[in-house]
Amino acid sequence: MRVGLFIPCYVDQFFPSAGMATVELLENHGCDVAFPEAQTCCGQPMANAGCSGDAAAAARHFVDTFSGYDYVVSPSGSCVAMVKHQYPKIVGNAASSVVSKTYEICEFLLDVVKVTQLQASCSKLVAIQMACHGTRELRLATGSERPALPTFSKPRQLLEMVDGMQLVELQRPDECCGFGGLFSIDEVDVSCAMGDDKLSDFQQARAELVVSTDMSCLMHLGGLSSRQDRGLKFAHIAEVLNGDWA
Repeated sequence: MRVGLFIPCYVDQFFPSAGMATVELLENHGCDVAFPEAQTCCGQPMANAGCSGDAAAAARHFVDTFSGYDYVVSPSGSCVAMVKHQYPKIVGNAASSVVSKTYEICEFLLDVVKVTQLQASCSKLVAIQMACHGTRELRLATGSERPALPTFSKPRQLLEMVDGMQLVELQRPDECCGFGGLFSIDEVDVSCAMGDDKLSDFQQARAELVVSTDMSCLMHLGGLSSRQDRGLKFAHIAEVLNGDWA
């Protein structure tokens, strides 16, 4: 199983441990992992800003870089959602060689590798930050706005395989953290208020560690938490599944 690893810009620059944990997880489950050094941004910031030409150039470069792999895996639901849902609109049929084989790490472990057990432990009280793109575009979990559907959560399913894990229940488990990429820059006050609401929800549930599929959410929440001395810790789900939080 030859996997091309796509690492988002902010993980590469600020949270390399999440990328390394993803590599180790994949290798521990029999994948031959390659990191194409030609990779750049997926183009999501440009697309969100309306810079369609720049977004298309980034998308075509992504396709050229990753089309030769059996699968493309990333520790970011947001970037994967960009590839799977926006590339066909931006570059049309040129995206077909990567769209169907690009996966967020949790869905890849469950749906492709078929993981049923993990060699990891964690003694923390853990809250899951369900990122919007992962929940509502990739369908990593049931959104609370769709109560008629069967309830499921792929991140939760994997975390329940971690020895000693105690998952806490949130009052609003899939509410947006307020990051939203450019939204957090254009609407600073609203973004921070939304983040504060999430932090209060985590603390009301007595969480010690907040885990997510997207470091972008955790970057936003972690910044707010540290400035307010809330005492919360944050980790990408790959780090917990890999046993880095034992």
